[in-house]
Amino acid sequence: MIDNTRIVRVEGSVLEGSRPRTAGCNARLPSHGSRVNVPIVRLTAEDGATGFGFCPQGDLRRLQSLVGQPLDALFVRETGVAERWRACEYPIWDLVAQRAGAPVYELAAMVNGCPTPERLSVPCYDTSLYFDDLHLQSTPDAVACMVAEAISGYESGHRAFKIKVGRGARHMPLQEGMERDIAIIRAVREAVGSDCPLMIDANNGYNLNLAKQVLLATADCKLFWIEEAFHEDPVLYRDLKEWQAANGLSVLIADGEGEASTRLVDWAKEGMIDVIQYDIFGYGFTRWLETGRQLDQWAASRDAARRVRPAPHHYGCHIGNYAACHLAPALTGFTFAEWDEAATPGIDASAYSIQDGIVHVPNLPGFGLALDDRAFMAARKVAYEL
Repeated sequence: MIDNTRIVRVEGSVLEGSRPRTAGCNARLPSHGSRVNVPIVRLTAEDGATGFGFCPQGDLRRLQSLVGQPLDALFVRETGVAERWRACEYPIWDLVAQRAGAPVYELAAMVNGCPTPERLSVPCYDTSLYFDDLHLQSTPDAVACMVAEAISGYESGHRAFKIKVGRGARHMPLQEGMERDIAIIRAVREAVGSDCPLMIDANNGYNLNLAKQVLLATADCKLFWIEEAFHEDPVLYRDLKEWQAANGLSVLIADGEGEASTRLVDWAKEGMIDVIQYDIFGYGFTRWLETGRQLDQWAASRDAARRVRPAPHHYGCHIGNYAACHLAPALTGFTFAEWDEAATPGIDASAYSIQDGIVHVPNLPGFGLALDDRAFMAARKVAYEL
């Protein structure tokens, strides 16, 4: 329900959660640790309805200015959250959907003119295979470590996996690191079987020639995509595409999660990028819907086989796991939700489940999450009232 009901209270907190195990380094960063920080804003409307979601609390003036705003100034039925308020869009989406008695994915699908499933099931991948082996001197020991993690993910219900690569970019000697990358890719493929999609993510830790060496050495592993092989460069993308074609490879090229070039979509339309991974928080939920409409318009007059695949990125904030799923019905060709397993006291996500690589999304109002008031209030840092 979108009307002139006003926001009467804005509250912010940062909840702390934890992963099942420490997430190690990637090609450029040190260990990501076992803790996750989840910045939450809760909005209360004058009719008593509430909505909450991810929202950093650095811009206190913007949060304060939400108080007194009518919902129809914050949310436009045809497009989503108004541009001025997109820094706070997740609690707005949740509040609008709560008042409508509908899941966010239903509203998002309506915005983009897409059908809404009665029950939403979304493919996901285990994103937890970081450099958790750097303390091990021997490659066989490192391989065993990473295989054990992949098997753990499989036993938790995952059927698609992303492996961090690029050990030689910073943390190991170049050749030794590349050889370990290759050994781990091959061993994980053997461990999870041939039917599980397998991706690699170099976090820009490769150059063009290193990417080619790794892809050639793992050709029989049938990788699904290579992500952020190197910093975005259309000349190198085109070279990699042409090289793959000449060598009988068809690994998709994925990019866009970090400081994404504004030309990324253009390069995708030119066939140099196959998977776009804009971050759901940095880039935004409503902006992703706009991008989906743009890609649909472009694809309407093109070969369907060349459709650009959306695979929104998120990491390190727990509730991104769930928020990303709500984009799926609204983005044609949605490929995977990235899954960074964590648990955060105060956030009840028990209505979600993963089975055989699929996230089963609850048909509940909003994002389908419940907020424990006691935990939220204990961590509350910001409060503004009308």
